[in-house]
Amino acid sequence: MSGQRTPTSEVLVVGGGLVGLTAALVLRHHGVAVTVVEKRSTTSPQPKARRFHIRSMEIFRELGLAGLVQHAARDLAGHDRMAAGRTLAEAEQLPSWQPSGAGGPVVDISPEDPCLIAQDVLEPVLREAAVDAGATVRFDTELVAFEQQDDEVVAELLDRRDGDRSQLRARYLVAADGARSPVRRALGIGRSGHGAIGDPSVNVYFHADLGEVVRGREFNLCQIEHPDAPGALASVDGRRRWVFMGNGNGNATDRDWPAVLRTVLGVPAPDLEVRSVLPWQAEMLVADRYTLGRVHLAGDAAHVMPPFAASGANTGIADAHNLGWKLAAVLRGHAAPALLDSYDAERRPAGWFTADQSCRRTLSLRDLASASDPTLAHPFVLAAGGFQYTEGALCNDPAATDDPEPLTEFNPVGRVGTRIPHRWLDPARTRSTIDLAGPGWALVTGNRTPQPVPGRSGSVHLAVHRLDVDFLPAEQSLLIRPDHVIAWRGTDPTAATEAFAALLNGRDGATEFVAP
Repeated sequence: MSGQRTPTSEVLVVGGGLVGLTAALVLRHHGVAVTVVEKRSTTSPQPKARRFHIRSMEIFRELGLAGLVQHAARDLAGHDRMAAGRTLAEAEQLPSWQPSGAGGPVVDISPEDPCLIAQDVLEPVLREAAVDAGATVRFDTELVAFEQQDDEVVAELLDRRDGDRSQLRARYLVAADGARSPVRRALGIGRSGHGAIGDPSVNVYFHADLGEVVRGREFNLCQIEHPDAPGALASVDGRRRWVFMGNGNGNATDRDWPAVLRTVLGVPAPDLEVRSVLPWQAEMLVADRYTLGRVHLAGDAAHVMPPFAASGANTGIADAHNLGWKLAAVLRGHAAPALLDSYDAERRPAGWFTADQSCRRTLSLRDLASASDPTLAHPFVLAAGGFQYTEGALCNDPAATDDPEPLTEFNPVGRVGTRIPHRWLDPARTRSTIDLAGPGWALVTGNRTPQPVPGRSGSVHLAVHRLDVDFLPAEQSLLIRPDHVIAWRGTDPTAATEAFAALLNGRDGATEFVAP
C-alpha cells in the first residue's frame, strides 16, 4: 500500500445479502457513492426468505425494480394460497384469508401486490441492479477490522481469494452482516428480547418434480399433518424446488431425509434429491441500539424474529429505506448529523414491534385461515408498513390531539409518523400517492399554495402537489419524507417550511417549492 492513496467511499455496506444490496440501491438512488463487501463468493444458495410484503414492493417500485422483481418471480405467480393435509398428496387448499368486514367494496391498499420469490432468485437481481446503478460490489471480501475516527470509518478488508489486505475509508458504515454480525459484536452492542422461541427446527431443501402432484392445488405453504413427519412444505418454484420445515430436536442432520420426505409427500418421488439440511432455532432478539458513532445496524444484524409473519427480510428492507435518505441528506449537507439519531428512534421500536408480533403468531396454517387472535396487529399493518413512528424525524403539532394509528385494524388516514395512504391519482391506475415522494420530499396540499420563507441561503427541493383525496381535508397539508412517511400535518402549508427546517435539525437553507 506504500505510496498508494487509500480508496474511499461515502458509505461502506458490510453484507451483500437482501438488506445490504437494498441499502446500496437506496443510497445510489440518492446519488451516494457506496461500496458493498461480502465475504461469501456469491449470493445466497438457499431459498430462505420467499414472501415480500407490499411495503417492500413499494420500495422496489420507487427504485424502478418492482416490475423486474415480479418478472423474476413469475414461477410462483398465483401461488398465494395455503394448504393442509396429512401428506402433500392428500392436502387441500385452505380458504383464502379475508380482512374483517369483507363483503363490502374492495379498497386497494397499495399500488403493488405482494410477491413470492425465493431469496436465491431475488438476490442476483438486486446485485446486478446495484452494479448497474453504480455501486461497487465486492464479493469474496471480508471486513476484518474497522476503526471509527472523527469524520470517517477506516475499514481493513481481506480478499479471501488471494489473501491480500487493503484499507477503505468511508464516511459511514452500514452493518447488514447477519444475525451473528461481527460488526455489532465489535461495537459491544447487546440484544434484548424473548430469546429462543419454541423447539429447534430444521429446513430441508430438496428437488423433486411434483408439478403434476400439486396441479390445481398450487400453494405458498402446505401444512403437513402426518404423525411421523409433521411440519410445513414451502413451494420455491411451484414445481421442482421445495423446502420442508420440520422439528429439529435430536441430531437433525443424521436422519434418513429421503425416507422422511417421501412420507411427507405421500408419493414415491423417484427423482427426489436432498440439497441441504439446515438446523435452526427461532429467536426474538433486537439490538439495544441501532447506531453507534458512524456505524448503523440493519436487517438481521439489528433484529431477528420467528418466520411466522414472514417479516424478517421485509423489516430489513424497510431499515435500509429509512436509513438511506438520512445518510444522503447528511452527506449532501442538507441536514445536520443529528438527523441520523432518528434512525434508531424510529426503526428500533418498529423492529421490536414486528419481532414481537412474529412471536405471537403460529405456524398453524389452519389457524391463519380461521378467525385470528383479536389482539394481534391486523395483517395489513405488518404488510403495508402500518407501524407509526412516534419519535424521530417528525414535526407534531403541539395543539393537535393525540391520534394514534390503530394496530388491530387497518385504518390509514394520514397520521403523522405513518406511510401516506395509497390512492390512485389517474384513471389508468399508474400513479399513486406513494409515488409523490422519493427520492425527494413532497408537500401535499388540499387547496392552498405555500410560499418559501425568505432570507435563507441554499435550497432543498420540495415538490408541491394539490390533491383531492379523501384522507386530506381541503384546508390541510401533509409533508411527506423521501421514505413516504408523513412528517408533518397542518392547516398552514407555508408552515411546512419551518417544519422542514426543524426536521433537518436546524441546517440553514431555504425550501425551494417546485412543480411536480
